[in-house]
Amino acid sequence: MVKEMTIYLDIVFILNFWMDFLLLLTVNITLKRNTPIKRMLFGSLLGSITLLFLFLKIHRFTLILLKLITSFTMCIASYKYENMKYTIQNMTYFYMTGTILGGFLYYLNLEFSYDHQGIIFFHQGLSVNFLFLIIISPIILYIYIRSQRKMKTTYNHYYKMIVTLKNNHCITLNAFLDTGNKLIDPITKKAIILVEKKKFQNQHIKEFLYVPYHSLNHKGLLKCIVPKKITLEGKDYDKYLIGLSEQQFHIDGINCLLNSKCLEDLSC
Repeated sequence: MVKEMTIYLDIVFILNFWMDFLLLLTVNITLKRNTPIKRMLFGSLLGSITLLFLFLKIHRFTLILLKLITSFTMCIASYKYENMKYTIQNMTYFYMTGTILGGFLYYLNLEFSYDHQGIIFFHQGLSVNFLFLIIISPIILYIYIRSQRKMKTTYNHYYKMIVTLKNNHCITLNAFLDTGNKLIDPITKKAIILVEKKKFQNQHIKEFLYVPYHSLNHKGLLKCIVPKKITLEGKDYDKYLIGLSEQQFHIDGINCLLNSKCLEDLSC
């Protein structure tokens, strides 16, 4: 026995239009395309044409091809056509964003709609409704945009650094380019890279160099190591000192703060 199902085309159209607009807007903000809102609204309207596919009996491969063509048309309408690489990048982010949004919404629907006893899941009569999707979708995409910006502004300053001591023992560190670190040894004129002291606690180093420093509210002597070399981005340098920091760096996964002078070497 086949059950009848009522489809409210107006609600489906509004929801589809809203989701397409949010995805296009997210791509616009993430890639900084500076597209007018009216172009993205037009692109979203073109995307809603896919609703017609619901009433066509077509092969799955043909359906996928039509959706790709529609997405291509939406990106052209929203962001114009500069070149193929530009357009493919727009489409890639469009699908990536759609996958992230769809995955979150699917997860939320499972959480609200199903309960379980052990490994047995059963439907409890609830579902993520139309208004909930409209409200929660912008929040999910806002979090996604924030995370993307954090990756661009923060994680782009993460580097892998290897310190080779004079006994040829190597220590691998997760370094962060800190433009605020401008410590210089006044005698050797070498820039100082700060490393958490605990990274060298088992090295039995006997020779240290003490460098005077003066910060905003404190001054004293900084205990430093003269390494054989440091390796940064595959290049070796012997013009840096390693300053041992008593405090931990409260940056995700970081145990080393590069000197601002390192920016010159990294730019070469």
